Amino acid sequence: MPRRVVVDGVAMAPLVRAVLDQCRRFTAHDPVRALLTEAVQRGGLNPEDLILELEAGSDRGSALPREVLRDVLRGARSVAEIDAMAVWRRTGLPEPLWNHELRDSGGRYIGTPDGYFRKVQLAWEIDSYDFHFARAQYASTLERNSRYTAEGIFVLQTLPSRLRSEPDKVAAELVAAFNAAEQALANSVVPAQDVSLTSSSQGRGDEKEESAGEEAA
Repeated sequence: MPRRVVVDGVAMAPLVRAVLDQCRRFTAHDPVRALLTEAVQRGGLNPEDLILELEAGSDRGSALPREVLRDVLRGARSVAEIDAMAVWRRTGLPEPLWNHELRDSGGRYIGTPDGYFRKVQLAWEIDSYDFHFARAQYASTLERNSRYTAEGIFVLQTLPSRLRSEPDKVAAELVAAFNAAEQALANSVVPAQDVSLTSSSQGRGDEKEESAGEEAA
């Protein structure tokens, strides 16, 4: 049992215990996804610590948090990214790298796509309308896409709302983009760019945290 935390003289359950206790009470995926991704992205909890706490406790109410944590361990840092993983599973494509920072051969930052299919140099970005089409963010998104283009990286952009409203269509688009990128590389006479990868779990939550339903509202 994790040690209690004392705040202003009041004994409280540690955050990892409090989060999972609340998750066990939920009966739907969405609040579990929202709480666990928030706890990791903004609360600073280690997904592996959540898994250990879940394994140490009762099995009652553990099915949903256990399922969601599998995607969090893969690299999901928002509800939208968990939805993206669900869509990817429909495609039959190899698993992309989730939330990996890309840098060019000189070490300069390129971007941190939600999913990156390294074999075909395809970046998959789940871009919220609300975030990316404010003036400053729109300019930032264009600059990001320009960096991808300069490095020969193909980009597929998807609205979070479509991951739920049109999962089959998005899956088909992802397959088509993958095949097009693969064909383009096969036909190219220019060698593929040397892009380095580093794992990144920071700095993505604010952009990606919008749930799939928020945009449609």
